[in-house]
Amino acid sequence: MKLSGAQIVIECLNAQKVETIFGFPGGAVIPLYDALYDAKYPMKHYRTCHEQGAVHAADGYARTTGKVGVCIVTSGPGATNTITGIATAYMDSVPLVIITGQVGRPLLGRDSFQEVDITAMTLTITKHCEMVKTASQIESTLMRAFEIARSGRPGPVLIDIPKDIMIQVAEYRGEVMKPNSVHQELDHEAIQIAIDALKNAKNPVILAGGGVGLASASNVLKEFAARSNIPVVNTLMGSGAFPQSHHLSYGLIGMHGSVAANSCLSNSDVILAIGARFSDRVVGASEKFCSGAKIIQVDIDINEVGKNKEIMYPIVGDLGKVLSIFSEKLDGYRWESRSDAGKKCDVDHKAKQMLSAIRQTFGEDAIVVTEVGQHQMWTAQYYGFEKTRKFITSGGLGTMGFGLGAAIGSQIGNPEQTVVHIAGDGSFKMNSNELGTVSKYNIPIKTFVINNNALGMVRQWQRMFCESRFSETDGDDSVDFVKLAEAYGIAGYRVKSQEELEAVLKKIKNNKSPVVVDCIIDHDENVYPIIPPGKGITEMVTAFETLKREVSL
Repeated sequence: MKLSGAQIVIECLNAQKVETIFGFPGGAVIPLYDALYDAKYPMKHYRTCHEQGAVHAADGYARTTGKVGVCIVTSGPGATNTITGIATAYMDSVPLVIITGQVGRPLLGRDSFQEVDITAMTLTITKHCEMVKTASQIESTLMRAFEIARSGRPGPVLIDIPKDIMIQVAEYRGEVMKPNSVHQELDHEAIQIAIDALKNAKNPVILAGGGVGLASASNVLKEFAARSNIPVVNTLMGSGAFPQSHHLSYGLIGMHGSVAANSCLSNSDVILAIGARFSDRVVGASEKFCSGAKIIQVDIDINEVGKNKEIMYPIVGDLGKVLSIFSEKLDGYRWESRSDAGKKCDVDHKAKQMLSAIRQTFGEDAIVVTEVGQHQMWTAQYYGFEKTRKFITSGGLGTMGFGLGAAIGSQIGNPEQTVVHIAGDGSFKMNSNELGTVSKYNIPIKTFVINNNALGMVRQWQRMFCESRFSETDGDDSVDFVKLAEAYGIAGYRVKSQEELEAVLKKIKNNKSPVVVDCIIDHDENVYPIIPPGKGITEMVTAFETLKREVSL
């Protein structure tokens, strides 16, 4: 049937069973929003306050549901405002389809009003980006975009559509694109060699990364680890890939991992890394990272294998399938238990107490979304995640301002679940405009601002490595977050003690409306342990006084 290009876009979204769209209208996408006005499908559009918030919302929706997140924005600044959100999704392997409007084809290359070459700008932060040249190409291009976004290692895809093409009429065929049938063939010989190495290990350890959740392989991992009695550590993005309450879980590794987890990893002779890319925040000084261990790296993306750390046993393929083979071939093998002495962290401070109270109130099934900074690390260290898709955070790019938008998408994608948004005051100021979106749609997010009146993580580094020369990191108390919440029609509370927090938690536990809680803590409350620059994962600093002693040596 003959349809306008804009109508074809809507039909393609319907064919992909898209029920949720985030976006912000503008001149170049007026035809698309006009077609959306007439859409009769179960498709709802959420207009955020800013295009960056729209991409973060689509991101949070995708991370928590496993579906492809969809975002529509206009040309020029509308498109450029998506770049940070796209890069965030790209670094953390999140499937998105971003549809950008573009000026009409006759205006291209003329520095026309709101014209930018967004495909050139996003080439390095997308799995694929493309400008559609004719209306007849829209259907195949969009259907392919969804397949690229979700297949293999997921990621964002951007499709740029000139305004005149949205008005142009073309034939809509309604053909269903078959999923990509090209799959990575497993190298069974390589798998067997790695299995033999594991059989000969005395102190093996499993390193679970974010890829475990993306591959829906956490159940296979849990079964394999429990049967073989191999301890498990996790990266930041791997939080929840293996239940952190399990006796085999040693928890977070890396720059702010526990001493027990980093020691467990360092003392191993064979590391089975599943969906982990060995980023700098995980390995510290690369040459000092587990130099005596043989490393097996399993990843769906061949480009990640051996990229950041030299390994002995590379395996490329679906993580669930590979783990299943390991489990089958190692059936009957069971390693001796290790001592868990020192496994439990004995650090006790206000932030930990607050997170513990929030966890006790909302439980393990709550979806927890963070911003980036000290509060993010405290959450990863102390909250305790039992399942995948429950800890939503910007790991690769470290995007301040990510959290509130992502919490919006998480809640919309999971209306029956509690969504807890944990922010720092610095990050919250970057995206607090999205409280307008929260209020408009009455999205019942529970926001807790861990407020130390500082850019806490950078301030901590200045304290530790710049002789406490706090350059532009101390706050100014210029924003009353309670009044800000109330300005948007959202209930706001301020707490200065554990007792006050617990009283508020009792009040809001079953509240079906959004809430903002301003949690005041001391600006000298820091994140420990920490691996200083140039140090290995066994050279952790557990307190500021320890660091001063090491520096003096």
